[in-house]
Formats: sequence, structure tokens, C-alpha cells
Amino acid sequence: MLSDKYLTGKPFTEHHQYYFRNDTISPEELVYYESEIYFNGKNQIDNCCFKIENEKPYTSYFIGIDWLSKRKDKAIYIQPKLNEGKEQLDYLKMLFSLTNHPETLNHVNDIYEIKWDDEYIEIEDQHDHLTPLLVVQFLQIMRQIVRKGLKKTYYKVERNLYGRVKGKVMVASTVKHNLVKNKPLHTYCSFDEFGVNGLENRLLKKALVFVHRYLSSNKINTEAGIGNLLNYINPAFSDISEEVSLQEVKHFKNSGIYKDYEAGIKLAKLILKRFGYNITNTHKNKFIKTPPFWIDMSKLFELYVLGLLKEAYKEEIIFQFGDNHETFYGKPDFIFKRLGVEKIIDAKYKKQYQADKVSFDEYLIKDIRQLSGYARDNRIITFLKGPNPSIIECLIIYPDNQYLNKNEKARFSFDAKMEIMQFNNFFKLALKLPVISI
Repeated sequence: MLSDKYLTGKPFTEHHQYYFRNDTISPEELVYYESEIYFNGKNQIDNCCFKIENEKPYTSYFIGIDWLSKRKDKAIYIQPKLNEGKEQLDYLKMLFSLTNHPETLNHVNDIYEIKWDDEYIEIEDQHDHLTPLLVVQFLQIMRQIVRKGLKKTYYKVERNLYGRVKGKVMVASTVKHNLVKNKPLHTYCSFDEFGVNGLENRLLKKALVFVHRYLSSNKINTEAGIGNLLNYINPAFSDISEEVSLQEVKHFKNSGIYKDYEAGIKLAKLILKRFGYNITNTHKNKFIKTPPFWIDMSKLFELYVLGLLKEAYKEEIIFQFGDNHETFYGKPDFIFKRLGVEKIIDAKYKKQYQADKVSFDEYLIKDIRQLSGYARDNRIITFLKGPNPSIIECLIIYPDNQYLNKNEKARFSFDAKMEIMQFNNFFKLALKLPVISI
């Protein structure tokens, strides 16, 4: 059960409609709370995280936690969806699977919003969906930094030199540590040194140590991709000190010349801030305090599908075609380009497609029309088909664990697609998502 700071005593679940009961909150109290909360403040229907309409709460395709009023007396917590049999979507496994695919990791920052300047909310550790996001993005940036080579800078060092003097003599330290101990040939000096042990790399190393402790404490380091990623990053930072003062962390400003370093330093500071700059807070605790945040599960599903498509079909998969090619209608999630079997593919994080025979109401017709528009965009047709266009196959990929549990031979392959009978050359493909028992 949640504390009385939450709108109801139990968590809400994504994309669901609820009814208030007398033992939770009365309709008269609703006037004190926000009737709608939007992702990143974008007041569009697809970005609505939570709304109250006709005294009924509705959740969309977002999970997270947020305040419902300026008084900060009530909060809303929405957890990943529940399936029959007390199973919950294992979004962590989906998230950490993205570390296998650099192309997916480049879009991780699009799937979440963090309100760092808002008052923090106390939650149970098991409800912390924010930290794994920061960790995944940080490790991806660290991989890019290591791949390009660590930045070298001039930085101040203090050394107790024997038989020589370099830079500025530190008189007090020399007297205290050398002269009073009968070491007349030793001199404490302060001077500039050029190398990789500068403040930027030390700050990244400190955050990396926090990440190691967090992954170990929460037993996440065995997830797919994480171990290999850490093995790639760690050797480059093995000789770098983690000694960074709290003052240096809070007031450090990056030069902005190196984009990867700029992003890495920002995430490192967020991770250290998330744990209160105290490494003991990386251990699993019953309660933690977190800033309000939201995670777009439909976008996470899209990136998860992208990773699986890339594994199966490599360079034949083109992600968000409209980013690099001008189109008339818009940009589909994916394009599959192979001579004679071209496809327009969209990932739809919607449960309406889970039935064996889909009843096409207006909401699903919108999806059909959307893909049909892509398939008739002349610039997409020219890219895929050349001068001899024909009807391009359209494929909707959707989550359906229940169907796949009954059909063990079904797998993530175009061979497992099912025809949508009402439309010409239209198909759907079920994708089984990882779940955990609760």
C-alpha cells in the first residue's frame, strides 16, 4: 500500500480507466488537483500521462510519479501494466537490452522527463524507475567517450619530490611532512601536469563507481549487454582517480567543446545528485526520495522493437526514414528494404491488437490510415520500389504475451506475421515482452 500522500492507496497501472471509491478520494476533492498532466508539458493527446474526466481517472502509456497539486499534498504513481496471472511488464529488462544497440541508445533521452527542480517524493525502492534510465544513458555516453579516447588536460597535482623542485614549493606541507620527520631532501610541490587524470575524467570515474555499486546492489549487472559494456569501459578508467570534492561536483562547468563529455558530465552530476553524493545510498533501501518523473513506455517499446529488428535484419532496417530523407506524409517508425519484400513497419504499444480477429473501431482505423499514408508517399515508394511501384506491405508490431504463450512456435520473425483480412497487404506481428511475477 502507498502512503496517504498518494491519490489512492494502491498504484495506478498504465493505460487503464479507474473509478473512485469512497475509501480513496471523493469527487468533491478533485477540484484541488490537476485534471491533466502532460509529458514535457506538450498539451497533445499523445503526451497525456494522466487525466481526470467526468470524475474518472485515466492513465495513458506513461509510468512515473508526479505531484497533483501545488500544495504537494497528493501525488500520483503509475506502474508498468499488469497481465493476467499477476505478471508485470519487466521494463528494466527492456531498458537494459538497449545497451546492445548504439542506435537505440542515441534516443534514450527522448523517453523520459525529470522534474529536478520540483519537490522530491518519497517512494519505495521497488518503484524507482528513474535511476535505471540515468544509468543506461550514462553508460552509453561513457562507451562513446572511451571509443573516441579520453580527453587530456592540464591539471594541478601535489607531489612530495625527492632531490628536486618543480612548480610552486608548498612550504607548510614540506615542513610538516618532511623537515620535522628528518627528510631534508624531500620537497612538497604543486605544479601542472598534462594527462587523462583531469577533473572531467575524475568526475566521470566517480559516477562510474556509483553505477557499479548500484548495479551490484540491485543485481542488475547480469542483464543483457551491461556486463560487456562495463568490461569495455572499465579498463580506460582503471588509472584515473575518483577523488572529487562535493564543491567541485556542484560547481564544475564543462567547456562545451566535446559534446560527449558535455552529456557525460551532465549525467554524472545527475547520478551523484540522485544518490545525494553519498555512495552508501546506492545500496538497496526500502524508501528513497525521487524527483517527479515520467517514462514514455510507447517510445521504449519502439526502441525495444528497433533493437530486435536490427538483430534480425541488420542494415535492411531503416529507423525513422524521415530524419534523413524528405517525405510528403511523415516518417514511419521503420522501413524494411529488401528487393521484392519491402515493408512499412510501425510499433504500436496497444492492447487492442491482441485479439485473433481485430474489431476495427475508429481508433485502430487511425493506425491503418497512418501506415497507408506512408505506403503511398511517393518519396518513400521511390526509395523502396524505384520506377515500378506496387502496393507496399504494411506491418504493425504489437505486444501480446498471452497469444504467444499459447503459441510457443511464434517468434520475432516476419514469418510469424498474421494477415489483417480487412485490408490489402496489411499484417500484424505479435511480440512477447519480458515480464516478472509479482
